[in-house]
Amino acid sequence: MDIRIFPPEEIIEAAIEMPLSKSVSNRALIINAMSDAPVELTAAACDDSRVMEAALSGTASGADTADIEGAGTAMRFLTAYFASKPGTAVTLTGNGRMCQRPIGVLVDALRSLGADISYAGCEGYPPLMIAGRRLAGGSVCLNGEVSSQYVSALMLAAPAMDNGLEITIDGDAVSMPYVDLTASMMRDCGIEVARGGNKIRIEPGKYDASGLHGDGDWSAASYWYEIAALSAGWIDLKGLSEDSAQGDRAVCKLFERMCISTEWEDGVAHLSPMPDQAPRLSLDMTDTPDLVPTVAVTCCMLNIPFRLSGLQTLRIKETDRLEALRTELLKLSAVTEIERGDTLVWEGARCPVHELPSIDTYGDHRMAMAFAPAAVFIPGIEIKDAKVVTKSYPGFWKDMASAGFHIVDSEKYEQMKSELE
Repeated sequence: MDIRIFPPEEIIEAAIEMPLSKSVSNRALIINAMSDAPVELTAAACDDSRVMEAALSGTASGADTADIEGAGTAMRFLTAYFASKPGTAVTLTGNGRMCQRPIGVLVDALRSLGADISYAGCEGYPPLMIAGRRLAGGSVCLNGEVSSQYVSALMLAAPAMDNGLEITIDGDAVSMPYVDLTASMMRDCGIEVARGGNKIRIEPGKYDASGLHGDGDWSAASYWYEIAALSAGWIDLKGLSEDSAQGDRAVCKLFERMCISTEWEDGVAHLSPMPDQAPRLSLDMTDTPDLVPTVAVTCCMLNIPFRLSGLQTLRIKETDRLEALRTELLKLSAVTEIERGDTLVWEGARCPVHELPSIDTYGDHRMAMAFAPAAVFIPGIEIKDAKVVTKSYPGFWKDMASAGFHIVDSEKYEQMKSELE
């Protein structure tokens, strides 16, 4: 479904309940599955957690294939989980885009620990044929520039290895707050995890799933920070943790430079406008790559030139998110450039726009949600394939409507327009 979005008629004053974090949820699902005494777990109500749950329950019931569709986290985490689970025999696959996303680094690391994994198609890419066995553990070295999900996948499986696991990260690591989130959740569930410099050591042990707890999604919160910044409105976000281990908690400090303050009261984050706005932003986004679309669109709408570096992992997301951003920002008149394959730059250059923007989302939930708030300045902006938000935030359009935005089906809108003419 394609939709058109029109802004509220009055200044926004809204209270929004944040969905559970899929990052926390997916780690919790693996920990719970590995626990001798699993607990009743409420997972995030999104596609990524849904397919993870289905894969875990399906294989537990004897299914020999697990299809995780487009869930990259599930692909990485389940590869390590199934490989370290004796008696498992499963083909792990996904949709067309997933089978184009590399996984060779993780497979090679697991094979070095004794895992039995083979490729059903192209070398280095899903589908994977996995025969689970007890792994001895030991040590592995990973290139720091690859996805942090490879590191987290190995960490989560490590307690089941006879000798635990020591991971050495070679070079500058990306998205390390996600690794810290994994370590924090593992410690909460009774596992010894030590991290010093570029080394992570996990001791063998048993998970105690009673230490699991939910956490509101800070990545989802970023779109409400964007809405607050573009509309100069007041928004209350419920369900977030002020001391969350999620790396995207950094959105609070980041948006202080884009005129939004955060104050906490009784567990609610109160977002409100401030008068000061940074004249320019130069940010290393290595630790928070999921915030890049939000920041880029916000800056272009507020006329804040920017330089966003550390974006190499955006090339292997649901789409080539870096190139997708460059293409779609052009529809908002912003002429951006990609430097060295890992930096997005906007010096304020603009080009003429002769039609109402229609934003292609490339099957990427973050593209849809990051561009939607631009409706504040561009009434009637179209978001193509709007259902992609179900990957992480199924209630996003409903929540936007509750804040006063008007969400109209594009086909119905064109029909009404034609009838009026």
